[in-house]
Amino acid sequence: MTMSPNKVARDFVVLPFDPSFLELRDEETEFLKSWTGITNEEELRTHIVDVSAKAYETFPYPCIRGFAFTKLKISRLPVYPKLLKLVQDQPSAILLDAACCFGNDLRKAVLDGWPVENAIGFDLEPLFWQYGHELFKSTPQSFPAGFVAGNAFEPHIIEPREQPFYEAPITPRPQNLQELKSLMPLQGHISAIHASSFFHIFSEEKQIQLARRLASLLSPEPGSMIFGCHRGLKVKAVTSDLLGFEMTCYSPETWRDLWDGVIFRKGTVDVRAELRDANREDVSLDDGGKIYFLDWSVTRLRAD
Repeated sequence: MTMSPNKVARDFVVLPFDPSFLELRDEETEFLKSWTGITNEEELRTHIVDVSAKAYETFPYPCIRGFAFTKLKISRLPVYPKLLKLVQDQPSAILLDAACCFGNDLRKAVLDGWPVENAIGFDLEPLFWQYGHELFKSTPQSFPAGFVAGNAFEPHIIEPREQPFYEAPITPRPQNLQELKSLMPLQGHISAIHASSFFHIFSEEKQIQLARRLASLLSPEPGSMIFGCHRGLKVKAVTSDLLGFEMTCYSPETWRDLWDGVIFRKGTVDVRAELRDANREDVSLDDGGKIYFLDWSVTRLRAD
């Protein structure tokens, strides 16, 4: 999730667009072929570069320049098999992809069995979703997932709550996710929230606020989960990315403590968090040249 060009408050270095940064693994190539219908790999590459170049003119961000939207982060997370098991057990479960960009991870989950009518994306920019349709050669009719554009910290998008839901909300579950213009009607109704490359772009205070906002969306049903990946460190600290932007990075221990005891009542969630060495598609350096990402999941337990 990123800021629009007219909202960038920091000195943002706009680097030239470089098609050579596009590197696809076999799984990503097959995924993109299945959605676009383009089977020729050179044609597929040209199509991706053309859409990306146009998007980069509008949103000159490193994630677009680095073709991050072609990566399948969601399916590489340790909790992904549990996500697919969740929807098998609860076919009406709702999946939210927060900071979804072009919607690649949401589409991966749909391809693997999540009902598209129960899937919804969320990001700051409405054009991201339009570029997603262009990239994947879809329409709101052929891919009828919901999408909400807005700022997660705005109360008309997610109403602030001191605590997450521990009992079923009294508000009815929305029937048509495509009609939503806010996430407020979904508070207490979402079974799974994917939030990758999202938390680490905010200050520590904002990360706590964001965690509370996302937690308020989560269903109180046991097995409901929030999960994702973002920059992490062995010891919690303030670090910076390659462009010099400061970020607060949690350690696995401090991330677990945040969710189990601060965001949720102690003992009401199972928090898994582990560091991994990032591969070369990730863009930042710390700890003597090593890059770490934190893979994590927060799963609700039965509240006694």
